[in-house]
Amino acid sequence: MKASDDKKKPSSAKKKRIRILIGDDHSVVREGLVSLVKRKSDMVVVAEASNGREAVELWKEHRPDVTLLDLRMPELNGVGAIKEIRELDGNAQIVVLTTYDGDEDIYRAIKAGAKAYLLKDTARDALVDTVRRVHAGETYLPPQLAAKLAERVSGEALSPREIDVLQRMAVGKSNKEIGAELFISEGTVKTHIKSIFSKLDVVSRTEAVATATRRGLIQL
Repeated sequence: MKASDDKKKPSSAKKKRIRILIGDDHSVVREGLVSLVKRKSDMVVVAEASNGREAVELWKEHRPDVTLLDLRMPELNGVGAIKEIRELDGNAQIVVLTTYDGDEDIYRAIKAGAKAYLLKDTARDALVDTVRRVHAGETYLPPQLAAKLAERVSGEALSPREIDVLQRMAVGKSNKEIGAELFISEGTVKTHIKSIFSKLDVVSRTEAVATATRRGLIQL
């Protein structure tokens, strides 16, 4: 009797697969990720989204175990999607998979609730391992990205108004034009620019824009 009971256990206890939602506006990337997941017996893709808004809606519908999200997508960017998903479920497990490695990009994603942040040149085995780790409740940042995040957290952040000024500098607005758009004096604009230069450790508008773009502070 006992022997027959033991035989029944393996067939009745199938291991549950990790259900994954993929959100990326590039079809080639999505197809590659789907192909990778299909080769793993413990994972399955339950939905694919081509923009951030669709990712949120599909998350509501499927409630995946782990979501893989690109950072910059149309309609709603990755950070916005993370925030909305985490508002629906504070325990949602989200992995950012992107080409952007700016310290501000990393900071915003982790602050929004991402459990891991990977670049798209990450080795396939490392990506799969990260999905499993996040599903198990862990968080993960590659060492080089963790160092950038630490630098961002310890550094002096730009204020929202300084970001506004910097964004307009990036499209070639003069101090007078920036002041008119933000309803502040030209002198106040100059004060903001001086502060921006100091915080970014740069000496020109061109260098400020280049540094801010690289770090993910602004998007062109």
